[in-house]
Amino acid sequence: MTRLSAQTLAAVAETAAPPQYDRAARRVGIVHLGLGAFHKAHQAFYTDAAMAAQGGDWKIIGVSMRNEEVAADFNEQDGLFTMLEKGAEGTRAQIIGSIDHALCARTQPDQVLQALCDENVRVVTTTVTEKGYGIDRATGGVDPSNPVIAHDLARDSAPVGAIGLIVTALERRRDRGIAPFTVLCCDNLPDNGAFLRAGLIDFARRHDPALGQWIADTVPCPSSMVDRITPAQTGETRALARALTGTDDALAVETEPFHQWVIEDTFPTGRPAWEAAGAIFTEDVAAYESMKLRLLNGSHSLIAYMGQLLGKTYVRDVMADPCLEVIVRRHLQQAAATLPALPGIDVPQYCEALIARFRNPSIAHETLQIASDGSEKLPQRIFAPASDALATDGPIDSFAFVAGLWMWYCRGELPSGAALNDPRADGLRDAADAGTPEAILAGFEAIEGLIPSDVSASPRWRGAILGLLQELSDKPLARIIEATCEQAD
Repeated sequence: MTRLSAQTLAAVAETAAPPQYDRAARRVGIVHLGLGAFHKAHQAFYTDAAMAAQGGDWKIIGVSMRNEEVAADFNEQDGLFTMLEKGAEGTRAQIIGSIDHALCARTQPDQVLQALCDENVRVVTTTVTEKGYGIDRATGGVDPSNPVIAHDLARDSAPVGAIGLIVTALERRRDRGIAPFTVLCCDNLPDNGAFLRAGLIDFARRHDPALGQWIADTVPCPSSMVDRITPAQTGETRALARALTGTDDALAVETEPFHQWVIEDTFPTGRPAWEAAGAIFTEDVAAYESMKLRLLNGSHSLIAYMGQLLGKTYVRDVMADPCLEVIVRRHLQQAAATLPALPGIDVPQYCEALIARFRNPSIAHETLQIASDGSEKLPQRIFAPASDALATDGPIDSFAFVAGLWMWYCRGELPSGAALNDPRADGLRDAADAGTPEAILAGFEAIEGLIPSDVSASPRWRGAILGLLQELSDKPLARIIEATCEQAD
């Protein structure tokens, strides 16, 4: 079958919404590092809408950090891909045209640097995941033991990591008298702008203190909060795109109708009109970020570990069980109690919208995908709100429940047979296999930077965790779930 491309776009437009602007008339203004499904359904979608609404030279050069095949697919399809927006009422196909072409950092680092040094590039966006940056959250600086960071610090050849590429490009722009670009982190991380900024400055100072200071003084790194459920592509994704467009699309992505982007408005050299697609620009991203991490992401972690331990493949499978939904609702209620008032946000309404999103029968969001990297996710999603709840004598049952299920999950004894996917997998497995509930908890508490000391020291927390671990040792999870459901209802 014919591939999706600029040549086949006219025919595709009969069944899928095409870009609403002249792609050939728009120039590149953004480089994106981390060319995955989420970027396609989120930043590329928003940029497509921005150019349709207000024009501007904001096309994107997409950079796959390691996968040469992904970059090749984008170039074969002229940067075009199908976004399948799947809701309870059906699926809508839209062709996104904001990506101009793609590169692979692993095999084309010099071309990536050339793109980053183009004076027309005013924004660099990133989605490489927390572990992809090579930043040590405990110190705030880069981790010199990280292989990619070590390679890029050595400067023996062109950098291949996100931090090394950005810093090297900024150095060259400084030396050539080109204004620095804005660096916008779009990963689902707390205070992601400050996180990335600290890594960039530390990396630069290790090479040249003056460069580090110049970046600190001149390079804006606004924070942002992103939200759109985007499952990994499957064969069914491509088959549906083929049915709706009449073309073969190796890059098709499926996503939900809901999307949200809250951005700190610090773009001295300009930005696309992302508000045309609903982006919110604010001076305080942190409050929105906390809401999303604790309500959406925290509930997702709960759903993921219940689902994996019970053999449920998708989020929708978990939500199809009325008892499990009751437990999810309990978590939303307890997490909401830790949030400050947020102007313009009706929290109960937001929680109901989350329940509807989780139930969406058209979205195949795998619990295994969400369950990965728990050691990096739970500190923000579960342990931080638990700390706040303990400080105000609020309920912590659900936070302890999620943490206990995660500890049990880390044993790796899953119905799916999947291996534990976490940068600290070895230490987590050792802790989970320690034996008694007390030994298991002690093992997790010994992992540096994981569980806050005020949480570990709480008798209420310890009692809840130890009680759950003992129950998990004595009886099937299904019985524990049933009793928890009755208490939460």
